[in-house]
Order: sequence, then structure tokens, then C-alpha cells
Amino acid sequence: MAPAAGKPIPRATYRVQLNGAFGFDRTAAIADYIARLGASHLYASPYMKARPGSTHGYDIVDHNALNPELGDQNAFQEMVGALKRNSLGQILDFVPNHMGVGGSDNEWWLNVLEWGEESPYSGYFDIEWDSDYRYLQGKLLVPVLGDQYGAVLMSGGLELRFDQETGSFAVWAYDSHKLPVRPQDYGIVLGDDHPDLERIGDAFTHLAYARPHQIPRAAVQKAELATLVAARPDVAEAIAQRLTAFRGYSGEMESWGHLHELIGRQNWRVAYFKVAADDINYRRFFNINELAGLRMDEPELFDVAHRMVLAMVKDGTLDGIRIDHIDGLIDPKGYCERLAEAAGTPFYLVVEKILARHERLREDWPIDGTTGYEFANLMGGLFVDPKGEEAFSRLYAGFIGRDEPFEEVVRKSKIRIMESEMASELNVLSRKASRIARSNPATADFTANILHQALKETIARFPVYRTYVDGTGPTDLDRRDIDWAISQARRVAQGPDESVYDFLQRLLTTDLVAAPKSGYSHRQVTRFAMRFQQYSGPVMAKGLEDTAFYRYNRLVALNEVGGHPDHFGVSVSAFHRANQDRARNWPGNMLSSTTHDTKRGEDTRARLYALSEMPEDWERQVQTWSRLLRARRGDVEGTAPPDRNDEYLFYQLLLGAWPVELTGASPDRIDQSAMTAFAERIVGAMTKSMREAKLHSTWAAPNEAYESAVVGFVHDALDVTRRNAFLEAFLPFQATLARIGMVNGLAQTLLKLTSPGVPDIYQGCELWNLSLVDPDNRSPVDYEARHTLLDEVEYVVERGAVAGLLERWTDGAIKLAVTRQALALRAEKPELFASGEYLPLEATGERADHVVAYARRSGEDSVVVAVPRLVGRLGENPDWGNTAIPLPRGTRWRDRLTGKEVEGQDAVSLATLFADLPIALLSRDG
Repeated sequence: MAPAAGKPIPRATYRVQLNGAFGFDRTAAIADYIARLGASHLYASPYMKARPGSTHGYDIVDHNALNPELGDQNAFQEMVGALKRNSLGQILDFVPNHMGVGGSDNEWWLNVLEWGEESPYSGYFDIEWDSDYRYLQGKLLVPVLGDQYGAVLMSGGLELRFDQETGSFAVWAYDSHKLPVRPQDYGIVLGDDHPDLERIGDAFTHLAYARPHQIPRAAVQKAELATLVAARPDVAEAIAQRLTAFRGYSGEMESWGHLHELIGRQNWRVAYFKVAADDINYRRFFNINELAGLRMDEPELFDVAHRMVLAMVKDGTLDGIRIDHIDGLIDPKGYCERLAEAAGTPFYLVVEKILARHERLREDWPIDGTTGYEFANLMGGLFVDPKGEEAFSRLYAGFIGRDEPFEEVVRKSKIRIMESEMASELNVLSRKASRIARSNPATADFTANILHQALKETIARFPVYRTYVDGTGPTDLDRRDIDWAISQARRVAQGPDESVYDFLQRLLTTDLVAAPKSGYSHRQVTRFAMRFQQYSGPVMAKGLEDTAFYRYNRLVALNEVGGHPDHFGVSVSAFHRANQDRARNWPGNMLSSTTHDTKRGEDTRARLYALSEMPEDWERQVQTWSRLLRARRGDVEGTAPPDRNDEYLFYQLLLGAWPVELTGASPDRIDQSAMTAFAERIVGAMTKSMREAKLHSTWAAPNEAYESAVVGFVHDALDVTRRNAFLEAFLPFQATLARIGMVNGLAQTLLKLTSPGVPDIYQGCELWNLSLVDPDNRSPVDYEARHTLLDEVEYVVERGAVAGLLERWTDGAIKLAVTRQALALRAEKPELFASGEYLPLEATGERADHVVAYARRSGEDSVVVAVPRLVGRLGENPDWGNTAIPLPRGTRWRDRLTGKEVEGQDAVSLATLFADLPIALLSRDG
């Protein structure tokens, strides 16, 4: 969608992850650095009040307060002032889909626990109060216990406490999770031993007489109790004495009877965290119990939750908003429309949306684009050689001992999620579908069990994260994806009767109620279709990104958020078409290469792409390394952990993340402390990979024996305290791959900074980013070192000596220089990059397949970009021969990276263009 007039589209953004160690004050301190680098906007992670100790800010507990761990209001205003003094705008990452719950910080959630359905906030959360489980009727499941309820109860892990300041009672789990007691039950706690407590307890017991004002009446009575306790030591002592009746003896269940009975009367049911998979009755963010879904389609909630963020848009503090997890909302389009209308002023709006390969962003949404996952994968595909796919697939299958199509891995992974972590949500959907079916004699025999099977098989084959049926009739795009999934599910051997799929297809498309007198409830059918969409997305995310991506390790550089591991490479023409389409339709789309969610950093992936060019050499290396390491561990048969798939992943992680400062070193000269630190990073990534794959270990039930064996394998591989034959064989290959990865990394950087859209630089990625999956990708950034290096780079640029930085490429100065120069050119020619034409330049000559070139043009002004690709097969000093690219009309050009003049009439040879640097950025010179 073309941006509206006056909308503040960023020139380039710089993403910063705020947390307790890097708050408003430290962000203010780097404002001048961000500006000097060339970005136009700070792109901040969520900074509304979050759960204490939050490292990411996505577990918000109050949308209308700043996170005190980041600083107070004064610190925030100082940050805003620093940004404005440096002519920087601000984009905020906003979280409308869910809130952090548990603990004792979310006042809305605590109120719901206390008052149940009567709470004024109960409608803010997606809670199924009308559960089919009798024990959950009118109750909210609270799965916070680390063991079975009875075991925790007997061990004293649940304790009834009195808050003297508020005059309220709550059961506390592990001294951290507050579970408020219903005020109507205070009389049970207060008892009749003390006359004043008996009187107040009786008033609490009969709160029903105060309906519909029982909540404010209870607040008055709590205040009276607090006042009485503060003034009367005998009352405080009496309450303390009463609390002892609700304590017992460790291991003696009967002694905890009073507390158990009190807990049984509450609006909540506290439980073992594993119970959530089967019985959860509130919508979560994926399968995370501590993040509860919000009903942001409710107008009152929308107004309350957006009060502060919209005020910051209106007063100019924010130029834009990034919407987290847009697909979690029941009506994403409606939400975006309401947000745009409520702001009352044009602002930049992008959404976190993962697109399937065949999927296009909905053009009727009032947004400027996505956060750019699809661009990162599109661009990365340029550096993957499709000619190596067959050999790569063969060697992978041969090494791990099986050959399973990625599509089947995904299907099994989604089934695994629906049968375990997210089984409860599927059960709820099945029961709702059966209620709808029973409402009409024509479908009354479709039981919940039959519909459960059909829903599971359909979702397992769903080709997109979700559709967007909203009650106005499905679009052709929605029909296409629903029909495809249904048609695939019908083919399941020994599946349910095919007629159920006819019903399900009409239910998901809302065709059931398209005609009058259908015999079905329009609201129930529409609501079901929309809730189904809220479930299919998380199943895809958990099944694909958080399971299949850790099971299928053919080339893990492709296993990225928004990526397609079964699609081996992107052609230059496909890249150009996508860029042209973005220039026409989504010029404000973000362009990312690394984010806080990427599984591997941009330069980690840049190295691994090069493996696609050398499958035979890669196979030899892997076989050699495996033989050496397993022999070192006495595993002659090669059957001990890790399994071959985890081992294959391990070698890729080593190559991708190997520190640049250790590249080219010999094993006997590697510092032990540096290697130990690196080993811990690898262990962290391998542990997460094993648990996410859910084959040998899981988060809920870690397999300590298997994990310990893998950790030992890692440490043996990286042991530098004695001669290490593995490292002696590994390091030469790693150095070769790192050099190719450096060229790929520079090429990626220039493509991102000059393609149509808004380039985003994730914190610290102006230097090499060799990160692994979180939390490794959220490590602290050394800005003092970057300040110093930027000073040096600016001096080098002035002298026209950027090419010399290649000799010391490992310090990242060359990448910083490219970033700084490309962003400076964007600042110099904002219209050309914001709305200029995108013109593919088709290379000619014997190496034409190894170059990507295009021009950006606005009127008579032009910029030319050229980068190499698939350079592994060209050697360290490529012979470009007669390869050339055409130039737009003009005779004098200057390379803005090297400062060198480039003369050309209709074309320029790559030998000339890449003489000093392996990439080129030309602008007209006069």
C-alpha cells in the first residue's frame, strides 16, 4: 500500500533491545552514534511495564505505564530529548495480543482471579468459563506449579497470607505467584473467635446482597479491616492465629485439609504446569502459560490498552508502531483499521507477519508492510546455489541415515504440537464445532471426536499460518488455502468419514450461514471460523519454527523465521521481481536481516550459505570430523549420542558462529578462556535445539543423560588443553568458509540498505553478527568500541582508503564502513530511495550468474548497486573475465564506498567495478 501523504516513513531504523541493564539512559547515550551511523529512527523493543526481570519486554502487565526497570519518566523524557537533538524519530514495538500473567504484577489478571466472571476485566481475556470439564466450570486454570498439586500442597508450597496494607487474603505459590482469595470466603478465614473479625467476616460472606456493587463494597470492607488491624494489635494477632489453621505438616495430607477446602472454593484452580496442555481454558501466546491472550476486538479494552501509545503518536514522541504477532488477534484487519482511525494523524505502521511462499500481504490492510522476515530469506537465497541441492540432500540423508521430505517433517511436528502442548485448545475447538453441528439435524451426528480428527488433519496440512475470514465472506485467497488443506486432509488413510470435511469446509469459510434460514447461528459459525484462525497460526509457529526447524538440518541457514528450508536458493530474476513488487506496493516495508527472533545472525547464515556451493568438500569434511571426534570418545561404532542429525547440526553451528578473532588461528594458539566462552554458547544453542526438536529431550522433561552426552561431545571437540586432531582438521576449512562468508555478508548488507523498503539494522549488526538462537542473539553490545571504530572509519572514508579495511576484515570495520556509506547516500537522496524506480541490470559475460545488479532512479538521478553471489566457486581472487553490467545513461560515476571514479558509457566490467572491493555502490558524479 502506498504511504499516505505526510506519513513519517523512516529512512532507516536501528533496533535496540531495552532491558534492565540497558534502559532509557543508555539508549539516550547512543543517540548520537545511531545518528552518525545514518539511521533516521530508533526502533525500540517494548518498554511498557513488564513482568519484573523481563529481558525482552513482551510480557507486558500494564500498557499505560513505563517499565520502571528501564528508568522513570524523567529518564524516558531525557531519551526522547536525546533522540530529537540528534534528529532521530522513534518506532515502538507494541504488544496488543497478550499480557504477562502469573506473579503478582498484573492488576487485571489478579482481579479476574479474585472475582472470576464478575470481574470487570474478565472480558478482556480470552477465557472459556463454560468449560466442558465440570471441575473447571466457572474457574480459571492457573498452571504455575512445578509438581502435582497434592505434592506441592503437602510440601508447603502453597501458603495463605494476609496483606495488612490492603486488608486482603491470597494464597501464594512458591512465594511468587499471588492467587487472591474470593472476598466472599474471607469469613471462613476470619472465623468467629474474635467479635470484630466475626462481624467483618459476616459482611464479606453476604456480599451478594450488594450486587451489582459487591466489588466496591468489598473494597470498603477491606479498607476497614486494614484500618482495624493497623490500630488494634489484638486483631492482628487474631488473624495471625487464624492463618495457622490453614497450615499443615510436610507430607501429611490431612493436616492441609482446611487450605485445600479453601482453594477448592476459589475462582481459580491452581495446577501442575503440565496440566495446561490438556485443560488450559484461556488463550495463550503459543503454548506459554505466562502470556494470556487479550480480546483486543473489544472496544473498551482497545481504548484502555492504547491510551499511552496513541498519546505518544499524537504528541510526536512516536513516528510509528510495529505490531507484534498480528496473527494472534481475532481480526487483524479490523484492529489495524481501528488503530489508524484512533491515532487521528498519519503514522508509520508495520506488522510482524510471516508469509508463506505463495502468500501475499493483504492489500486492504491500512499498513505500510511487514517487519521484513520475507526479505531476509529472499535475499539470503541469492547466496544458496540451487545446483548443489541434489548432492546436498543426498549427503544429508546419507549422514543421518534417513531421507524424509521436509513437508512430512512439518506435518508430524504440527501433529506433535496438537497432541501435546496445544491439545487443550484443539479439544475446545472440537467441542464448539460439535455444538454447532448438533444445532442442525443435517449435521447432528458429527461428534466432537470425529471433528477433532478432521480438524487435526486439516490444520496439520494448512499451507499458511492463518486465513482472515471475518464474517463478511471469505476472500478468494482464504478459499484457496482452506480448500487446499481440506483436500489434502481428505486423503488421509483411515481418517474420518469424508462427509465431515464437507461440513468443516463450509464451517471454516462460513458458507454454512451464507444463505438465510440456514439453521445455524451466524454468530457461532463466524466466531468459530475466527477462533480456528487464532489456533492454526500458533500450531504452525510451534510446529514449523519451533519443532520442524530443529529436526530438519539439511542447511540450517535456511531454517529461519519466515524461511523455507525445502526451497534451495533464489534466482536473481526472482529477487528483482520481488523488489519491483515491493517498490510498487509496499515501499514502507521493513527490510531485516537479523532480529531478536532470528535463529542465526546474518553473518552466521552468510557463512553457511557457502556450503551449498561445495557439497562434495563439505561431505568429506563432515565424515572426517565425525570419525575423529567419535574415535576420540571411544565411539567406534558411531552410535553414542549425539545422534547423527544433532551432530550434523553441531558442525554447522561451529562453522557459522566461530569467532572472527579466532579465524585463522592454530589450535595451540587459541586462548582457553575464549574457547570456553564459545563452547558455552554452542552448548546453549545445542541444548535449545534438542529440546525444541522434541525427539531426545524436551523443555518439560529434559533427558539429562542424552543432553550431558551432547555437552561432553561439544567440550571434547573444543578442547584446547591438549592436541586436538578435530580442530586441526576443522580450522583450515573454517577459515576458507569465513572468507567467503565475509563477502556474502558485505553483499547482503549493501542489498538490504539499497533495496526498496526501510532497512533495519539490529543492534550491533553494523559489525559482524555471528549470533545463534536466543538468548545468544540478544547479547550486550559494546557501543564504546563501536563509537571508537566509527571515528576511525569516518577518517578512513575521508582519505578514500576504505578498500584497505579488507585486509583487516575480521574487526568488522569494513562492514561498518559499508553501512555508514550506504546510509549516508540514502540520507543524501531520500526521494530516490523512498519512491524511486527499481531497474534490474542484467549482467553479461561468462560470470553473469555470479552478480546481482540494479539501479535506483528518480528523474535524472540514478544509483547503481552491484554485488557478487556464489563466490565460493570463483576462488579468493575471482577472474571476472568479460563479465559486465549495463549502466544507466551517464558518463561519470563515483563509487561511494571507495571514493573512486568509475568511467563507463553503456556498461562497466566487473573486473573494474570489483577491483578494490567485492561490492560497488555508484552514484552520478556531476
